[in-house]
Amino acid sequence: MPNPVPLRIADIYVPGPRKKTLEPDKVEALANDIIENGQTTPIRVREGKGRYVLLEGLHRLEALRALGEEKVVVYITQARLH
Repeated sequence: MPNPVPLRIADIYVPGPRKKTLEPDKVEALANDIIENGQTTPIRVREGKGRYVLLEGLHRLEALRALGEEKVVVYITQARLH
């Protein structure tokens, strides 16, 4: 497993189809949990063209964004070749 690293939220691109799965109630619940416990699970991204692309952790990312955080802890993984 890769090492978790901090990354600027502004540097993470969320693909359009993934945005459609966003559930505001989950974001709010996660934001409250993050206030109490901090970010306990890193999100997963891959390197893209001059940016990082979100693979997993949309609700955690949006919860941190809603809390006004500028950085998120991520795992940077390699894109899968099919």
